[in-house]
Amino acid sequence: MPPGHPSAVLPGQPPVDVRRSARRRKTVSAFWEGGTAVVAIPARFSKAEEEHWVRRMVERLEKSSARRGGRRSDTELMARALELSGRYLGGRAKPASVRWVTNQNSRWGSCTPSDRSIRLSHQLEGMPEWVVDYVLVHELAHLLVAGHTPEFWAAVAAYPRVAEAKAFLEGVSFAAARGLNGGTPES
Repeated sequence: MPPGHPSAVLPGQPPVDVRRSARRRKTVSAFWEGGTAVVAIPARFSKAEEEHWVRRMVERLEKSSARRGGRRSDTELMARALELSGRYLGGRAKPASVRWVTNQNSRWGSCTPSDRSIRLSHQLEGMPEWVVDYVLVHELAHLLVAGHTPEFWAAVAAYPRVAEAKAFLEGVSFAAARGLNGGTPES
């Protein structure tokens, strides 16, 4: 099956996109991309192994989402970013895309001003909404000011829970560095 080929959608299950990779040797991973469950597997897996791992990983994703009270889709994340831009940045920060990513393990979020894209680490999922909002405001501010200049921090300071959110994220990073939880950014 070619990379990115959607597998059959079973009744009552989300759509699944199976991505085979020749570089992936043993590991299997899964994440949400919009409303689609993406399962990344080694290219060498047989059809039976693929079916086993897709079933298992979709189950894990759904259990994880249920534990966290569901997950915010990329569309909902974009809507939230636009709402926060209007509330705290005068609506001046206008992202072209806002999405969750799983390949960002050394930072909570990132922004590419040239294409106006914002990416948030999937590791933020399940954290308090005000923490995710802070990271969104931080990345939105990069659409207005590229670096971490005083002008940038003045824009971010419009968000009322900056200090609290930064302290929360520093605590998570501190705990992760000491092996007190799973690997998270800045661990």
